[in-house]
Amino acid sequence: MSQPAPMITRGGRFAYEAAGDPAAIPLIFLHGIGGAARAWRQQLATFGNRFRAIAWDMPGYGGSAPLASVSIAALADALQQFIEQIGATSPILVGHSIGGMIVQKWLVQSPKLARAVVLAQTSPAFGKADGDWQKSFIAARLGPLDRGETMKSLAPSLVKELVGDDPDPKGMELARECMASVPEASYRAMMLALIGFDQRSTLKDISVPTLLLSGSKDNNAPAPMMAKTATYVPAAEYVELPGVGHLANLERPDAFAKAIGSFVDSVAAKHG
Repeated sequence: MSQPAPMITRGGRFAYEAAGDPAAIPLIFLHGIGGAARAWRQQLATFGNRFRAIAWDMPGYGGSAPLASVSIAALADALQQFIEQIGATSPILVGHSIGGMIVQKWLVQSPKLARAVVLAQTSPAFGKADGDWQKSFIAARLGPLDRGETMKSLAPSLVKELVGDDPDPKGMELARECMASVPEASYRAMMLALIGFDQRSTLKDISVPTLLLSGSKDNNAPAPMMAKTATYVPAAEYVELPGVGHLANLERPDAFAKAIGSFVDSVAAKHG
């Protein structure tokens, strides 16, 4: 079966790429700090034959205008505006990394609007701003930019640090391309938006079917932490991909598609 090519849309406040029947169940992909809508092209092609598969450019990325002030709460508001822009009813949301944090925050204000969610390689909390791990995490990522490096010059090393065993070469090329294209101002703002994020107390209130997906070699969202997080979400399933780092959809697109495919297909079947 030939797979649909993503349609790149620049109209409206948010740019996005989409594939599939506009009348099908919306399946919305949200990228991480080093990503872009195009990081999901393989998934749009894979799922566009049975969903309306959509990937946004987060505010400040690609063709989407930046926010005046960046926070996870402001990004969650932007997500709601994006859902309204594309006219998506009862979407399934797949949030990777900071995208998963945005989904968690969005669920607090819109607990019944999603059909289901996938929290991929993400965390319910970043922790205190003055914590040693938090300070070293931010310093490691922003320090090189402070010293004159660029996103383009840093992209190869940043991506290499994120991935696990035997990543797909084409996926890695796309990962480096996305990372190199992130505006420095957006990268800095998103990193700082992580500080103080904490939705642990609201995990128990997530009332839609939820899949938590981790990679065993992910150092940013470690698998044991994600497995523990899953125990606090009432309707959660947990899947761990062996040997995979932080960029599962680019490192192992087939394993990623299989992991989320059985979940989203079962959700779609229950809703007819």
